[in-house]
Amino acid sequence: MKYINLSTYTLIFILFGAFSAFGQKCELAIRGKILHQENNDPIEGAYIWVVESATGAVSDANGNFIVKELCQGNYNLTIQYLGHKEIRDTISLTSNNFNKTYRLEEESFELGGVEIHGHKLAVQTTTAVTALYGDDLLQARGESLGESLKRISGVTTFSTGNSISKPVIHGMHSNRIMILNNGIRLEGQQWGAEHAPEIDPFVADEITVIKGAETVRFGPEAMGGVILVNPAPLPTKKDPKTNFYFTGGSNGRMGNISISHANGSDKIKGLGYQVQASAKRAGNIQSPDYYQGNTGLSELNFSGSVGYSSQKLGIEGYYSYFNTTLGILRDSHTGNLDDLINIIENGRPFSDPGFTYDIINPKQVVSHHLAKIKSHYHLSDKWKLNFQYGFQANNRQEFDKRRGDLNTKPSLDLELFTNTLDLFLDHSLKNEWSGSFGINAIQQANSNIPGTGVTPLIPNYDMLNLGFYAIEKYSKGPLEIEGGLRFDTRTVQTARFVDSELQQADLSYNNFSAFIGGFYQISPKVTFNSNLGTAWRPPNVNELFSEGLHHGAAAVEIGDADLNSEKSLKWVNELEYDGGRTQLQLTAYANHISDYIYLNPTGDTYVSLRGTFNVYEYLQANAFFYGFDFSGSYVFTERLSGYAKGSIIRAKNTDADNYFPFIPSDRMDWGLSYQFGSLSNSKTNKFTLSNMLVAKQKREPDFDLAPAPDGYALFNISYQKQFELGKNKLNLGLQVQNLLNTSYKEYMNRFRYFTDDMGRNFLIKLNYQL
Repeated sequence: MKYINLSTYTLIFILFGAFSAFGQKCELAIRGKILHQENNDPIEGAYIWVVESATGAVSDANGNFIVKELCQGNYNLTIQYLGHKEIRDTISLTSNNFNKTYRLEEESFELGGVEIHGHKLAVQTTTAVTALYGDDLLQARGESLGESLKRISGVTTFSTGNSISKPVIHGMHSNRIMILNNGIRLEGQQWGAEHAPEIDPFVADEITVIKGAETVRFGPEAMGGVILVNPAPLPTKKDPKTNFYFTGGSNGRMGNISISHANGSDKIKGLGYQVQASAKRAGNIQSPDYYQGNTGLSELNFSGSVGYSSQKLGIEGYYSYFNTTLGILRDSHTGNLDDLINIIENGRPFSDPGFTYDIINPKQVVSHHLAKIKSHYHLSDKWKLNFQYGFQANNRQEFDKRRGDLNTKPSLDLELFTNTLDLFLDHSLKNEWSGSFGINAIQQANSNIPGTGVTPLIPNYDMLNLGFYAIEKYSKGPLEIEGGLRFDTRTVQTARFVDSELQQADLSYNNFSAFIGGFYQISPKVTFNSNLGTAWRPPNVNELFSEGLHHGAAAVEIGDADLNSEKSLKWVNELEYDGGRTQLQLTAYANHISDYIYLNPTGDTYVSLRGTFNVYEYLQANAFFYGFDFSGSYVFTERLSGYAKGSIIRAKNTDADNYFPFIPSDRMDWGLSYQFGSLSNSKTNKFTLSNMLVAKQKREPDFDLAPAPDGYALFNISYQKQFELGKNKLNLGLQVQNLLNTSYKEYMNRFRYFTDDMGRNFLIKLNYQL
């Protein structure tokens, strides 16, 4: 009887438990984030398996995952991603707020002939980031760096004619924008408005724009933003890849070729190399009604790298050479005051020289050498030591229209040597924390080469900058919080002879900078990030001591030795929506700058034997920049899609309650694309019609040499198609820029006083991948 009763009670208890379990609502969830142990990048496509519930999830593009409908209890998780060590974890799930970050460690092995290995040096930031790669970068081949980046909302150009342009991010350019060429800060004579970056865009496999103040990470010259020009990673095994590019343009009869080859060693695992070379030639640019005299260019560039990578050690050497000759519009150099007034009133050159490839004075001849060596060593699976050294030699010669033998001598001949050193320690702990601690140094020596027969525009100088920084990041599920602190100290020594009198100056600058930022994935489709950062920039030597004719700019520039350092506080917010058919991105920012330095037209002119030139002076005032960028796309059908992007910026002199010169006007670019075949087809076969709308700049300074030009609308068309030739690929691009041959002037072009911008241009672009 007792046995029967015990069995009965046991059965009742089991049934009751079963019914209770059946009736229990299992609404708990396991959330987490999967990151690379190597560089703290999110991992998309990692597989997470919950053993007890026989359910799983796959991490998204931000590394986040969620496994839903779980009851309270203990669970065993298995996390796997190809080429990385498996993670197994046991967790106790008692509430719905479980959230954990996992970091997968890379392992090197061969699987079916495919080797999974590599080390990526990533830049982690919570501020707004946009990249140009793939088909978008392919469409930009053959263009300068500045022109290529105009495809990104919030980025415009500050140009001198049609062949010299430099990128502008949220109204900032030149020494406020840092460009990293394969990890090395590009150091040339970037202070001049007509000094284009000495870099060949063909070296890039991806070009990334960081729109926030990044002085903590990179130093004072990054107060306006950062541009990363990254080549493709070096191969680690034998896998030859060759790319050939050809670009031809009707306007200027331009031709541009580039070839690159990369391969790895079959005998030494982890050893690889890459070489690349390009050449470019163009003649006089044509506006809709006339040719622009002496606006041709020529370029010859080369780069090469070799590297070795193992489980713990990585080392790479890199060298690049950039050489260009640029013609300067002859009509920008006028003979007397009347000629200057007349050409500004006329709005275009009085002569039409026709087409020629010849480049005569005035012109620029610029060469730039860059060499670097970098290495990293994994002290453990959590700590990595990084070292990087770079050397750069930059020579800039500017030739003016002069008489006799002087016409063969440069009027400006500058030689700049730069040494940079970076030493930093990365950590990625098993928990949610990661970060970096480091020191970087930059040493420069800039010299005027004797024999120009002209008093140097800027003095010789030596500069030394030391920076110490720490950055820490907390990542847990959909939330990332990041903060950093930096201290810089800079010394500058200058010297030059003026009327046989030696003038010297010893200057020193010190400053702290800091930032805090956050990223939050509101839902699988919506993300938000915010970054608040202080930044600073000491005045450059040209802003302090310019005194004379700047030949390439056809202007007299006057510096101010009493200028203070710029200090800013910038707040950047970005909201992004990815709904499959609909993609939207909105960036809003506000930037308060104390002692903002700007080049202002005085209204005066300078008359010399070489001509008559406008006079500009460097001034300083408190400034407030604010605005927003937007971009979006929508898929209407399987074949038809559209996009729109644009930017609005306001920049006000809060001291004088007026506006600064050379601030981009409002603009929007929109277009429609038709895919011949399904959009899901991996082979491109697409036609695009686009329209660029640019408003008139109505917020002008109190004085300018001429009123701001009218707004304009440009239509462009393009066609892209990919052919498969056996194992190889041929990409064909046909483009027509300024389809209607519209006459227009861009406010951000310093030669708008003298000429229109470029007219219609037919382009053919070929890329053959072996």
